[in-house]
Amino acid sequence: MVINKRNQLYKPERILYYIEASDSDIEAFCNGVVCDKIKKYADSFGAYDYPGVFFIHPLGKKVIGIEFRRGDARIAYPDDLDSLVLESSFFYAVEFEKENEITEQYIQVYIQKTKQTLLFDDDAHRQYSDLAIKPEPNVTAVFEHAKKIRILYECALKKNHAKDVIANNLDELDKGMLYRKAFFDPITNYYNWNHLVPYLEIPESAGIKDYAFAHFDIKMFKVLNEIYGHIVANKVLTNVVNAIKAADFIYAGGRCHEDNFAIILKDMPQEETAEKLEIFFEGISHLEEDPNYKIHYRCGVVPMQFAIHSGNRVADEAKMAQALGNSPDKTDIVFYTEKMHDDVLWSNTIKAYVDTAVEKDEFFVNLQPKVDIATEKLKGAEALVRWNYKGKEFLSPARFIPFFEKDGSIGKIDDIVLKKVCAAFAKWKDEGKKLYPVSVNLSRNRLYDKNIITHLTDIVDSFGVSHSLIDFELTESATYSDMEQMIRVLEELRSLGFKISMDDFGTGYSSLSLLTQMPLDTLKIDKSFVDKVGTELENEKDLAVIRHIISLARELNFTCLVEGAEQKQQVEKLRALGCEVIQGYYYCKPISIEEYENRYLRNRR
Repeated sequence: MVINKRNQLYKPERILYYIEASDSDIEAFCNGVVCDKIKKYADSFGAYDYPGVFFIHPLGKKVIGIEFRRGDARIAYPDDLDSLVLESSFFYAVEFEKENEITEQYIQVYIQKTKQTLLFDDDAHRQYSDLAIKPEPNVTAVFEHAKKIRILYECALKKNHAKDVIANNLDELDKGMLYRKAFFDPITNYYNWNHLVPYLEIPESAGIKDYAFAHFDIKMFKVLNEIYGHIVANKVLTNVVNAIKAADFIYAGGRCHEDNFAIILKDMPQEETAEKLEIFFEGISHLEEDPNYKIHYRCGVVPMQFAIHSGNRVADEAKMAQALGNSPDKTDIVFYTEKMHDDVLWSNTIKAYVDTAVEKDEFFVNLQPKVDIATEKLKGAEALVRWNYKGKEFLSPARFIPFFEKDGSIGKIDDIVLKKVCAAFAKWKDEGKKLYPVSVNLSRNRLYDKNIITHLTDIVDSFGVSHSLIDFELTESATYSDMEQMIRVLEELRSLGFKISMDDFGTGYSSLSLLTQMPLDTLKIDKSFVDKVGTELENEKDLAVIRHIISLARELNFTCLVEGAEQKQQVEKLRALGCEVIQGYYYCKPISIEEYENRYLRNRR
C-alpha cells in the first residue's frame, strides 16, 4: 500500500450538508459510487473539497456529505439535505492508494492506524505553529478520488507564532533587524515568501476563512534586466508590489525570489478571478522608460477547493499551472486542475519504472500496413509502440510517449521499437519472405545527440538488415531549435541508405522553404485533413488543400501518404485527388508483428 502523508491543513467554520449513511453506503462511496443527492453539489461554487464520509464523533453519526462556506450570498446552498455547522478545525491529511475493495470496517481500522502513526511519526513541516493529534476528535473525514483514499484526522493547535508574524508583534520575536531580514524583501521592502507562509498555515489569524492562491512571474525578466538595467528592472518589481497592495481582492502577497511573486486571493468564481487578474496584470504591463515595450506575466492559480486542502504546500500546485503558460506574446493565467497533479504523479511513476519495464519486455510493437492506392498492394508498414504496463493494463502511446519525450526517456523506447522491427526483418529474411520497408519514430530530441547516427546504424547492422528497409519518421508538429543540425543528421542518414519521412504534415509550423531543404522520401498528410473527406461535412477548401499538398509532394519528388482513411468513399476521393499511398483503418488497423507476417508476407520461393 502506498501511503502519502500530504500535509496539515486548516478548515474554517463551515456547514456540512449530508445524508445519513449505512455501512454499505459508505463502502460504496469509498469504492467510487457517490449518490446523486450529494454528487450534484460536487462542483458548486463555495463547496469545500469533494463529497466525503464524515464521522461526527459527539453525535455518534456517520454521514455522507459535502461542506460549504457559510454566509455567502453568491452560493446556492442545498435545500434538500440535512445540515450541521462544523467548527473551525486543523487536520492532518493522509492519503493512500486503493488496492482492493474498501469496507467500512477497513476504514475504521485504518483511521486508528493513522492516529497511531501521527502520534509517533509526525513529520509534516510547519514553520510557525505546532499541532497535536486530538485523542477525541469531533470530526474525521474520508474522501475518495482517482483510486485514492484521503483521511483528514482532526488535531489541535498547540503553538501559534503565526499570529505574531502576521501582526508584526516584534516583542514576541527576536530583534527587529532579524525580523526584517527574515520576512522582508530588501529590494522592494515588501514581504517575502517567509512572511506569506503563516497566512497559509493559520489563515484565521489574519481573519481569512478561505482563499484562492496564485503564483506568477514576469516573462523575459532577465532580458528586461539586461536591456534596461537593474534600476528599471527593480522599478518593475516595485510596481508589482504597489499593485498587490492596492488590489482589493488580494489578502496578502510576497516576493518569493527574483521575479516570482505569490498572492492569496479572495475566492471568486473562476471567470471573475480571471477577469480581475487580467485587469491587475494589464495595469502593470507598461514600461515607463519605453512605451513600446509590453510586459507579460505567467500566472498559475489554485482555486479554493484545492488551495484549502493543500495548506502551506499550495505553491507547488500553483507553479505546476504556472509552468504551462508558454504563450510568447501575452499574459497567461492558467488554473490548476486535478489532472495536472495526476499527470505529474503519473509522469514520475512511469519515469521511475521505465527501466524495469524495459527489463521485463513490457513494450511491444504493432504494425499498420501502408497500401498502394492504385494497385491496393502492400507498400510497407509503420511500427507503433504499445505498453503492457506491469502485465495488467495496455497503454496507448498517448499515455506515455509525451511524458517520455519531456524527460528524455523516449530514446529508450525508440531503440526498443527499432530492435524489434530489425529482429522481425532478420527472421523474415532467413525464412525467405518478401520484405517491405517499415517506418519507425525518430524523436526530435535525439537529433542533437552527436552519436545518434552511429548508434542507429549499429543497431540495424547488428541484425544484418538492409538500411533501405528502415524509414525514420519525424513529426512535423514538433519544434526543432537547431534546423541546421536536424537537416545534417537527416542527410547523413539518407546517404547511408535509410529512408526519411515527415509525419503529421500540416499540423505544425514548418515553412515551405524548409520543406525544400529537408531530404525526405515521404510526406505524410495528417489524419485531420482526411476526416471530412467523403462525408457530408466535406467542403471544397479541404479538398483544395489536400490536392495542393499532393501536387507539392509530387513536384518535390516525395511519395505522398495519407493517414486515417477509414471509409471506402474516402479512399476513392483520395485516389481521385492523386494520392499514392494510404495508411488507415479502411485497409487495416495496427496489428501484431505475427499477424502482419501471416496476412501480408509471402515467401519469395
